[in-house]
Amino acid sequence: MQIDKVDEKILNVLKNNAKLSLKEISEKVELSKTPVYERIKKLENSGIIEKYVAIIDNRKLNDGMFVFCSVSLDVQKLKEINHFKEEIRKLPEVQECYLMGGANDFLLKVLVKNLEHYHQFSSGKLAALENVNQIKSTFVLDVVKKS
Repeated sequence: MQIDKVDEKILNVLKNNAKLSLKEISEKVELSKTPVYERIKKLENSGIIEKYVAIIDNRKLNDGMFVFCSVSLDVQKLKEINHFKEEIRKLPEVQECYLMGGANDFLLKVLVKNLEHYHQFSSGKLAALENVNQIKSTFVLDVVKKS
């Protein structure tokens, strides 16, 4: 699906605040409600808009810490990569997972309660997965921007 400038405006408005009313979105993109509604539905149905989420500040909930893990696999063949993806989807600690090009094969964003929980996760779950060669961990000290 191709998008035009109006679709881009709508997407930018929704990226900043997906809870705006249709009236508010229409005002921001300078278009009436009906065409805005139809465009949003088209963007949703095409999969460009996958879902709407709330961004939670876990620090305010005392809900743990984030760790970024760079993971290298022993074998980078399609079958092994797909198997790793399937297994990662099963781990509730993994918030995000990206297949990377370059020095490491995957980058994971992991949410854990504390360092002990991270140690249990990394050595007991992540390192236990088939084909995992190396895990490099980076601990988040402060969130500067999250959108």
